[in-house]
Amino acid sequence: MTAPIAAPTSTTVTARQLWTRTRGLLLALAILATAGIALAALHSNSQHGSLDPRSADQYGSRAVAQLLKAQGVSTRVVTTLDEATAATGPDTTLLITVPDLLTEGQQRQLRAATAHSGGRTILIAPSSPSLGILAPGIRAESSVSVKPRDPDCAQPAAARAGRADAGGIRYAAPDESNDGCYPADGLPTLLRTAPPGQGETVLLGAPDILLNHRLDKEGNASLALQLLGTRPHLVWYLPSLGDASATDGGKSSFFDLIPSGWRWATLQLALAAVLAAIWRARRLGPLVTEQLPVAIRASEATEGRARLYRKANARDRAADTLRSATRTRLAPLLGMPASAAHSPEALVPAVSARLPSAGRDPLSLLFGPTPADDAALVRLADELDALEREVRTS
Repeated sequence: MTAPIAAPTSTTVTARQLWTRTRGLLLALAILATAGIALAALHSNSQHGSLDPRSADQYGSRAVAQLLKAQGVSTRVVTTLDEATAATGPDTTLLITVPDLLTEGQQRQLRAATAHSGGRTILIAPSSPSLGILAPGIRAESSVSVKPRDPDCAQPAAARAGRADAGGIRYAAPDESNDGCYPADGLPTLLRTAPPGQGETVLLGAPDILLNHRLDKEGNASLALQLLGTRPHLVWYLPSLGDASATDGGKSSFFDLIPSGWRWATLQLALAAVLAAIWRARRLGPLVTEQLPVAIRASEATEGRARLYRKANARDRAADTLRSATRTRLAPLLGMPASAAHSPEALVPAVSARLPSAGRDPLSLLFGPTPADDAALVRLADELDALEREVRTS
């Protein structure tokens, strides 16, 4: 004989229910996979980051590197401080793309190598964290938007380039001998400083003139070539937190050691969590009745609840439940509203008036203290039943 096949119950998950529960998650995964493939395709020809002379995307700088090569200027990309300091010299221009990323120790080492090298050092958008060491005496002021600006200075490179996209950080120098160009609100966004006996340093408030998609605008290409092409060799320094010299004991905060995209990653994770919460919340609709797989008799449910009360030693809860149920049943028998069932002042006199004898204390039975032990709880249940019977038969 074959074993009987169990009939499916209401708790069995069907294929349709499984699809309904998981389709939102599958759709989200499909969207993420599609977005990842699209981003990978868009950046397949750009394997490097922003301001990288090897990158051909709109925020890279490959175009200016190619123009410099055509003029005979060699471009060398370095990512460590040791490589950058070793390459300094009178025939070299050192371009530092993110000077604020350097630790204090790295900045001091770099300043010691470039101060008397006789070459040119170009700092892209340096602010207070790096100016005090790499460009002493220069103060960073509030940033302005990048837009076409006139040079308004006598610096030959800026005068020949003419109008260019400038802005970003503005600089204030106490020494009037410093050449400031492309001013915004009275302060230059391009500053050249050459203290006596030290190397030449150029501060550029924004990197836009070096980016591929901005190079053909205004006089950006001319200004970039003149700033970077004064020496036959250009060292393009891309600072990295992976550089061993970054752990030299400098004063770096915890957030300095986290990759720069952590804020966007945190925001995306928070947005994903909110969307997931909204998606799950939409599943909470009205209650739907369904047939139970088994029928449970009321006596069994009552006995199971009593066992739970006994296991938890919750005589107070059990007594309150018994008294509350008795009061709820007595109120309509006495012609009283449901709201009066739990009011001693209203219920007790009405019950006392219906009792045939004065042998019972309705107040103690219906609103009394917690029984001292299980035997007292059983007696209370019996007395409540007797009280209800007397009221019904009276």
